[in-house]
Amino acid sequence: MTTVSAIVQPPPPSRRGGQGPTRAVPLVRAAERRLLHWCKTTDPALRLPDLPEGTDARVLLPTGEAFDALRTRLTDAGVAHRSVRHWIEDEVITTIGVDALTVTTALTARARRDWGGPTADERAHDARDAFEAVWDAHGPADVPEVEHVPAADLVPAQWLEYLPFPTLNPAQAHAAPAVLGSSEHLVITAPTGAGKTVVGMLAALRAILGERRKAAWLVPQRSLTDELDRELATWRGKGLRVERLSGEYLTDIERVRAADLWVATTEKFEAICRASSLQTALAEVGCLVVDEIHLLGAPERGPLLEALLARVRGADSPVRIVGLSATVSNADEIASWLQGSLVSTTWRPTRLTWQLPQIPATSDRTTDGLLRMRTAVELTRRVTGDGGSVLVFCGTKPNVRTTALAIAGSRGADTSGVHIDDTDRLHKACASVGVGLHYKDWDHKREAEQRFRDRDWDVLVATTTVAAGVNLPARAVVVRDTRVGLDDIDVATVLQMFGRAGRVGAGEREGWAYLVTSELERANWQAALVDGYTVHSQIHDSLPDHVLAEVVQGRITTLPEAEQWWLRTLSHHQGDEDTEPVTEAVDFLVQHGYLALDGPKVAVTELGLLTARLMVGTRVGAQLRAALSRVEVPTDPDTAEDLLIHLVSLLVPDLAHAPVAEPQRPVVATVLKAGGHRDRIRPSTAVSGLGSSVASAPGDLARAALLLVAHSPELFTRPGRTIVGLPASTLFPVLDQAPRHLAWLAAQGFTRTVHPWVAVIAADLARRVRWRRLGPTRGAGRLLWMCEQMAPPPHTDEDVPRLWQAARSRGLTAPDWPQVTPPRGCRLDQPDYAALLRDRTTGAALTPTSVTGLTSGVLVAWSDHKTIDTTVTEQVTVDHPTATDAAVFTRRGDYRATGVLAEHYHVLRE
Repeated sequence: MTTVSAIVQPPPPSRRGGQGPTRAVPLVRAAERRLLHWCKTTDPALRLPDLPEGTDARVLLPTGEAFDALRTRLTDAGVAHRSVRHWIEDEVITTIGVDALTVTTALTARARRDWGGPTADERAHDARDAFEAVWDAHGPADVPEVEHVPAADLVPAQWLEYLPFPTLNPAQAHAAPAVLGSSEHLVITAPTGAGKTVVGMLAALRAILGERRKAAWLVPQRSLTDELDRELATWRGKGLRVERLSGEYLTDIERVRAADLWVATTEKFEAICRASSLQTALAEVGCLVVDEIHLLGAPERGPLLEALLARVRGADSPVRIVGLSATVSNADEIASWLQGSLVSTTWRPTRLTWQLPQIPATSDRTTDGLLRMRTAVELTRRVTGDGGSVLVFCGTKPNVRTTALAIAGSRGADTSGVHIDDTDRLHKACASVGVGLHYKDWDHKREAEQRFRDRDWDVLVATTTVAAGVNLPARAVVVRDTRVGLDDIDVATVLQMFGRAGRVGAGEREGWAYLVTSELERANWQAALVDGYTVHSQIHDSLPDHVLAEVVQGRITTLPEAEQWWLRTLSHHQGDEDTEPVTEAVDFLVQHGYLALDGPKVAVTELGLLTARLMVGTRVGAQLRAALSRVEVPTDPDTAEDLLIHLVSLLVPDLAHAPVAEPQRPVVATVLKAGGHRDRIRPSTAVSGLGSSVASAPGDLARAALLLVAHSPELFTRPGRTIVGLPASTLFPVLDQAPRHLAWLAAQGFTRTVHPWVAVIAADLARRVRWRRLGPTRGAGRLLWMCEQMAPPPHTDEDVPRLWQAARSRGLTAPDWPQVTPPRGCRLDQPDYAALLRDRTTGAALTPTSVTGLTSGVLVAWSDHKTIDTTVTEQVTVDHPTATDAAVFTRRGDYRATGVLAEHYHVLRE
């Protein structure tokens, strides 16, 4: 049999440069003609060289008594100096004794200063600009403090009760006239912490109360929908209907239609745009508030947001866009793309100072992690020792646990024998000294949030979720890692993290932010932070997905219309005028069956509709179908399931690149060796020895998780933190991702675009994975399908387990019962339930070439890879003399087959 490795390669991982962000185009700068000698120092014994008369000499140094003598010497010598709390950098920027502006930087260390060699290229100019920014920020305050403005001066009186405060801060007062006084698109930029949420509230209130239309508020992450939903809770109490929409919450269509304001992730809002049942409600939306609009430049989320905004941009749009953004260097370009205006403010209620502690570069990941952890521990000690609170951001969950434990140990906690995977003891040790942890699946994250807000705990170690999704300000922020999982961290994320430092909500007036960098990446990071974040379109890589979505929604019906759509994108606005990529995208979609050409017109196929509805990437889908078409048709269910699991785990990027922590790699390898069979996982079969702790191939974690569900479903019926030694928090994210792609394959039984064996097994697996807590075994898919049909959203999660248990208590193993009255707990009325019964394959008599007794559906007959298909109304026969098997599929999702598939997938196997 053809092996998986012979027919498919996993998608490439994200970039891992290790040298920090680089400029797309080098800056052209004038030579530095001044005599200058600027020093950043942590050395109280600093001695400046002899400097020519007229030299601009400056020194940044720490506060504290240890530096009083140095301050005196500098003052006596006429050298300007400014003292900064929590200062840790050593750097010299000079034109004295050299041919050009030069910078020299030292490693960050308590015991000694290890200086690198001098550099005289654009990095010296970046260092100069960074120095000047800190110098200016810490100069004498010569600008009077700006007063807050009564909200009643700018906001209609009847709207005031919806605002959280009776006054507007300077940033809000600056934006309010543009938001309330015009209907044009706006991009509003302000530093993190300047109160942009209130500006978004004003835009939404103008649409809802002022125009009697709906508003939608888009946020980049699910956790932000929770945060914003809490902030808008008072609106519900005042009669406004606010509906939260994200992947975690099933959608009640009627409530969505009736809502005044939708709070949604971009992905969920796009799914609504593609739902035919909500088109009328969408037409009532008058304002689209886009939180973090600068994420247009993010590789993952940017393309979908760009495609969405491309539809509604323009001066004649019936939908107003109000984009809220952190400070970005090309905000005016985004505003001009939308054909709107830019409202920009630099006001921030606190002063922020950022620094880049530098560690030695090393190719050994363990050593690099240890150096980063030690630096984070030391920085945390400095700030908390001065009475401040600290947020430490880490790139992975294991790094969160390791760093939190190290900080706890440095504060006197008993950490002996505490392993980072022993979450109970880890939590107890950290909590005992005021250290909290926070990431998506951490059991104690709500407690950590509250105690950190209340200042019961003064350290919180977290993943980037807190940067983008939870409002937890602190005096200082330490970014430990320059990678998040496998990805290089981007400038926007770092700036977002930095923005958590010194926020008024933490009772602070100053903030300190640190990004731990290696000596290879520090200069590039300094340049990136000096430049600020620049939004660049990322739509090219996923262009076919967005063209398909536009065709599905009727905005593109011909190739010229596709080219016109391209002219509306940010990518085109930023100078990419070539329409060839759009033509290539249409060709790709036609070639792979998503679109069909009819003369000059393009039309979406059933496969294209399915792909757009489930938001499966078109390239990923094409790779999956191509790989499945090249494998031999399996002859037994174990081989079939294992093969399908292997391919899905390898080819779906989110599954292929799910990270495996080093301590968990031997366990994952053991599960794979046992094929996911619990009874084969024994000490004698454990993978160990040389290399077992570091060997991990793409897709291994997803494959192990899916194999466990397939072959040991009983492991998931009882709540627990670990499953065969693997943390549930590691397994469940991949198990939550997989059903969507399996369901996409399953639905292609009806569209006849995959082999029937793929559709039947994917349908069964998709539901067994989704409902794993019920412990369903092979063949449970059809019964679970029936339970889902009887419990439509938003009741699905609550009702399916009850319906399943009721069916199982009656000994039912398939949805083939004869009763015509809806069973207890069914949410369908009698006519809808009767329609469901007709959409089953119950009663269909099937041979390898014919079917009778099927109300409607499709029949596919096959011999190996040779298939013949036809539509069915009651009965049909196909001309396939060599057919060995057949399957029927209904549009609603039921199926029936002959042979091995009938034996194992018609009814639940006890």
